[in-house]
Amino acid sequence: MLTLFIKGLIIGAIVSAPIGPIGILCIQRTLNGGRRRGIATALGASASDLLYACIAVFSMSMVVDFIELHQTFLQVIGTIAVFFFGLYTFRDDPRKKLKKMDEGNSDSTKTDFFTSFGLTITNPLVIFLFIFLFAKFHYINDDISFPWNILSVVFIMLGAAIWWTFMVTIVDFFRGKFNVRRLYLVNKITGTLLMIIGPISLVFSLIN
Repeated sequence: MLTLFIKGLIIGAIVSAPIGPIGILCIQRTLNGGRRRGIATALGASASDLLYACIAVFSMSMVVDFIELHQTFLQVIGTIAVFFFGLYTFRDDPRKKLKKMDEGNSDSTKTDFFTSFGLTITNPLVIFLFIFLFAKFHYINDDISFPWNILSVVFIMLGAAIWWTFMVTIVDFFRGKFNVRRLYLVNKITGTLLMIIGPISLVFSLIN
């Protein structure tokens, strides 16, 4: 159970960590409206990820045999995807997005939640990201029961929640001093880590 818990936290963090459009929106709302608005935005994104994680977990019975037969291939593809996701994050300049993003006039946390959910739900490709990560981390298999599947989703969402809460708390703490240029630095660090972690984890998987 401890292994499942740790892997779930890692998968949840990997899905949430890159500072893409939703991350920028979350940071912007935190900077403009405080921690409550940032958390509301993060919860909207997490709710969408929860839906896609459930779809991925409970459809895995249809593809688990394929994954077991092509484990190495999927791990390589997953590593490539994580690497280029990291490269995209490294090269992306969030400062430009932040300038273009229209925040609107509403300060309702409900609006923050549903707009974030609506933006995130339009990217069903995250299902494949979950499946690649499940294969990469050997997260589920045919022997896992329904209650364990539920726990696996809970652990993933806990990992995502920890990341979002950490990010919003840090941004809110430094709100008075936060410089938009630091978003650029965060992207550089996040992208670099993803590009390093992907190949290293592949090497360890092949060795084991």
